[in-house]
Amino acid sequence: MRKLVLLWTILLMMNAASAAVAPSAREVATFAGGCFWCMQPPYDKIKGVISTTVGYTGGHVKNPSYEQVCAGSTGHAEAVQVEFDPAQCTYEQLLEVFWHNIDPTALNRQFADAGTQYRTAIFYHSDAQRQAAEKSKKDLQASGKFKDPLVTEIVPVSEFYPGEKYHQKYYQKNSRHYEMYSAGSGRKGFIEKTWGKK
Repeated sequence: MRKLVLLWTILLMMNAASAAVAPSAREVATFAGGCFWCMQPPYDKIKGVISTTVGYTGGHVKNPSYEQVCAGSTGHAEAVQVEFDPAQCTYEQLLEVFWHNIDPTALNRQFADAGTQYRTAIFYHSDAQRQAAEKSKKDLQASGKFKDPLVTEIVPVSEFYPGEKYHQKYYQKNSRHYEMYSAGSGRKGFIEKTWGKK
């Protein structure tokens, strides 16, 4: 009988632990930082990040294709959506990762990619996220890290459309091409010069 009670107690504790990471406890963050291939890897490394998805948001065309977005006529930006457990990873940590992987002074472009589809933006999902984003931007500007003004948008999230399957985890599927692009575009060198090697 005592063994059954003990087993039942253990099962209850396991259920409670799994409930702590239930879907209702998860949060979502959305960031645009130029080429979405380059924005997925940094978030995949963060403890507490449950999943990342690259896609398109901020535009006026429903279910856009990669080709449409690249043409620059849909209003969308390439973005990464991050699902995370706030008990393990704070939104402020995600913001820091964002700032450390972009050039926030470049308007409607990132490195070798030009156009509004490559603009930088923080798409907030709540007023708390908006306040945190605005504070982080203000703090970064005040730090003197960048001489020029930060032009990254902080705007409400709109519908997010996941990108095509071949774009998801591109850095894993086509690691050689990804590394060549990251270095060739100037992003890797900029990050290392600004923040140091990681």
